[in-house]
Amino acid sequence: MRFDLTDLRLFLAVVDAGSITHGAADAGLSLAAASERLRDMEATGEVVLLTRGRRGVVPTEAGEALAHHARAILHQMAQMRGELGHYAKGLRTMIRILANTAAVTEFLPRRLAPWMAAHPQADVELKERQSVEIAKAIAAGFAEIGILSSAAVATGLTLRPFALDRLVMVASRNHPLAAKAEVRFADLLDQHFIGLTGGALQRHIDMQAENLGAKLKVRVALRNFDGICRMAGEGVGIGIVPESAARRSKRSARIAIARLQDDWATRRLSVCVRSEAELTSPTRSLFEYLSAPAG
Repeated sequence: MRFDLTDLRLFLAVVDAGSITHGAADAGLSLAAASERLRDMEATGEVVLLTRGRRGVVPTEAGEALAHHARAILHQMAQMRGELGHYAKGLRTMIRILANTAAVTEFLPRRLAPWMAAHPQADVELKERQSVEIAKAIAAGFAEIGILSSAAVATGLTLRPFALDRLVMVASRNHPLAAKAEVRFADLLDQHFIGLTGGALQRHIDMQAENLGAKLKVRVALRNFDGICRMAGEGVGIGIVPESAARRSKRSARIAIARLQDDWATRRLSVCVRSEAELTSPTRSLFEYLSAPAG
């Protein structure tokens, strides 16, 4: 059997996600390329590694064995990179970060900028993911640093505090809910919403609605929080955005702001790594910088 590191990373991503589609995305491959690699792995080894079904995939007994050895191999590779990184000078390095929507849009631009300016040889690959997906990806070694909410189970990871993220409702100042300082999400489900195009946060909000047996009535979906606030201020509908974005937009958009009372709407964000010992010097420097108190 001849499996390369890309094969092993892909297989672990698929096993952890329980889906070839999501696993391919986490491994940075197209669905077609991932499917072909998995077929080649099974054909080369003359063994069935995955049981495919309507609800996703699960590893066979042989697949479980491969996953065990793949984790050990990738763990050793990470340790090797960490040790060799101490001796590397003047070489460009790429640091992969996975973060949830609030971290990507509201916190990381200003937190990352000073560090990157001081480390011109370091590049950052930043991808947006849901917190649950981030925990799995960091544990599997698909990225070096993750920023996730307290809602995710991060067993075995090293976590440090990063930021506090509160979600709020924004509406026009003439809206019936405008006078409220706080609202419950369940009381908003009969309203028309301005949503966020794609993104981990919108999936998180949609999931909360599904848990209540409802589906959001979305009039329009936009790509950024400022646009959502501006539309809300014009009376198009209500939106749910990070409090920091709402406060920033309040200067130009005619909006009222109400905090969501639900527990899931106040999230403590943490920066995490699989193991500090595995980090290269630049990655360790960034991890320590991001986990230091802001400001």
